[in-house]
Amino acid sequence: MLKKILSIAGKSGLYKMITHNNNVIVVESLEDGKRFPSYPRDKVVSLNDISMFTETDDIALRDVLKKLLELENGKVASVNPKADGSVLREYFAKVLPNFDRDRVHNSDIKKLIQWYNLLVKSGNVNFDEEDEKKS
Repeated sequence: MLKKILSIAGKSGLYKMITHNNNVIVVESLEDGKRFPSYPRDKVVSLNDISMFTETDDIALRDVLKKLLELENGKVASVNPKADGSVLREYFAKVLPNFDRDRVHNSDIKKLIQWYNLLVKSGNVNFDEEDEKKS
């Protein structure tokens, strides 16, 4: 599922890939369902390709989202993404205790929580890698 969920630089929110060809990707906003084209000049990243820094190895975003989903029992995050940086870091330490405190910025945690909330609200909470390989 995360392979088809995209982040587009310069646009807030997340988008689901509907179709693509060599010149264009048609995406649908997870917030309002509006569809529009994304072109090769746009910086588009699949959530499947994102990882977060830890004190040992990087951890795939899918695994961080799974931990967050487990912590919140499938509900939206109990912390406001606009909370103070120290509150965000304290909360994120519950999710990923060994995150790299030097390389993971408050803005990264804020974005993760916003994305998680969007995924939960839109019903896109299947973060299993096995399901990705089947599609």
